[in-house]
Amino acid sequence: MSLKTSSTAAAEPVTASQTDVTAPSPSSGFRKGSAFWLTFIAVLVCTFVSALDLTAVSVALPTITESLHGGGKFVWIGSAYGLSSAAILPLSGRLADAFGRRPVMLASVSLFLLGSALSGASQNMNMLIAARTVQGIGSGGILNLSEIIVSDLVPLSERGMFMGIISSVWAIASGVGPPIGGVLAQANAWRWIFYLNLPLTGIAFVLVLAFLRVRTPPGSLRDKLSRLDILGNVIIIAGTTLALIGLTWGGVAYAWTSAHTLATLIIGFVLMGGFFVYEWLVPEDPSIPWEVVGNRTTVSAYIGTFFHGIVSTAVFYYLPVYFQACMGSSPLRSSVQTLPLALIISPFAFAAGTLVQVVQKYRWANLLGWALAVVGFGLFSTFDADSSTGKWVGLQIIVAAALGLLYTATIFPTLAPLPVARTASALAFFSFARTFAQTWGVTVGSTVLQNRLASTLPAAFTSQFPSGAQIAYAAIPVINSLSDPLKTEVRNAFADSLKTVWFVMVGMSGAGLLSVALMQELPMQQETDKTFGLDDGSQTTVLDSEKATAVVASESATRQGTPDATTQT
Repeated sequence: MSLKTSSTAAAEPVTASQTDVTAPSPSSGFRKGSAFWLTFIAVLVCTFVSALDLTAVSVALPTITESLHGGGKFVWIGSAYGLSSAAILPLSGRLADAFGRRPVMLASVSLFLLGSALSGASQNMNMLIAARTVQGIGSGGILNLSEIIVSDLVPLSERGMFMGIISSVWAIASGVGPPIGGVLAQANAWRWIFYLNLPLTGIAFVLVLAFLRVRTPPGSLRDKLSRLDILGNVIIIAGTTLALIGLTWGGVAYAWTSAHTLATLIIGFVLMGGFFVYEWLVPEDPSIPWEVVGNRTTVSAYIGTFFHGIVSTAVFYYLPVYFQACMGSSPLRSSVQTLPLALIISPFAFAAGTLVQVVQKYRWANLLGWALAVVGFGLFSTFDADSSTGKWVGLQIIVAAALGLLYTATIFPTLAPLPVARTASALAFFSFARTFAQTWGVTVGSTVLQNRLASTLPAAFTSQFPSGAQIAYAAIPVINSLSDPLKTEVRNAFADSLKTVWFVMVGMSGAGLLSVALMQELPMQQETDKTFGLDDGSQTTVLDSEKATAVVASESATRQGTPDATTQT
């Protein structure tokens, strides 16, 4: 919370009857009518479309790179998407609070559709990178709004099953995405990976337009624009963009010690730090209030979410590289070989959400998930160019179980310490941490793999490529045309280099495991914020800005154990 609003909150008590934040009575529970289920289906379709695109593209990257002659820019196909998704997230949360969830979701779906069309029509790498940027903005908004809308409709204490369903849909899309990407890549029809998004995104748009009936906050356009914290969002978008560009360049396009890399990294991280200072000291209605990042349990969840984003993205991007480069698999076959990973995530994500809802405790799921991740990635480092089928299937199951548990488990400690009025801000930062980390997963893995290949690939092979070229993906289509013993040497070099990638993921998983030490087991809310609930035509009380601030302050005091008469009924 900013310093400007704290005094106002303390000075103006608000009774429960004045608020839109209501708790259901123990006897009534949470009622789910047809309006809720239709809204939830719209959210699920949007989630499915976004996940399908992300995983289908990862398998087809070598083919896309070869087709567009973009070996030196392959990493930007994923990085531009993740960069734009991360940069837009804080703003999307503020837009959702100011203008309502429905118009922001519709705008996000529209941008995703436009980006998909432009990606499919791309004639060179620069055009594809620009199109993926547009697509990423839409995807970031879709994922953030999906979580915010479900949080508006379902109390945290009852949300486990629904988060499990969303995670399962994401995992199912992740499972069918690689085979679709593999089939289309093998047929040299990779453009249809993006064109297939068009009818699916169209369906999502119609569902949101027809069925997403949630309340929109009142007020004039001028009042709503004044709530957007424009300067703060400009700072975080600029900082995120520069930081991610520096991470993408480092060790690949430029050395880590080069002026290009250091300047973008330093300026980017300084701007990101400056954003938080600005948010906590200047705006009356900040995008990221202090209490959203000021609780140890919430901070531990953000740390865990960040490292989960890194390791989950790395395994989806670099496991297909293992199968294609080391085992000579086609894009289609490599997508089938990663099915154990994609399909096992779903039941574990659902189980984690459901069990957390049943036992009303979340710390165990985070602890178990990170422990399995450390073990699983450690065992991944034993892969060689001739690993047996039983080995690579079995080890994928361990990693998939870890990723599935963590996909659902981190959202509960994120929201448990916070008042429900801060849900949108908290989830915007939650999604920002995860999406920002996904770009780290692509770029860190790319940097490690590229640097290791430079020292392990035989000179007779690397001489075929221009000096300084990024050959991690450009080299894969060439491997099967080589003759022994050079072919075997190249396969072994890739296997050895990928071991280093998996070792790095062990370290990332270990950091995630340590974050659980900060996490406290807190009771989960049994109420929702009715300001953004289902629009059933009934009249609702709307708080003015000062009363809303007072409600947040009084709820926060109550959750920290401080008696406060303003929240008693």
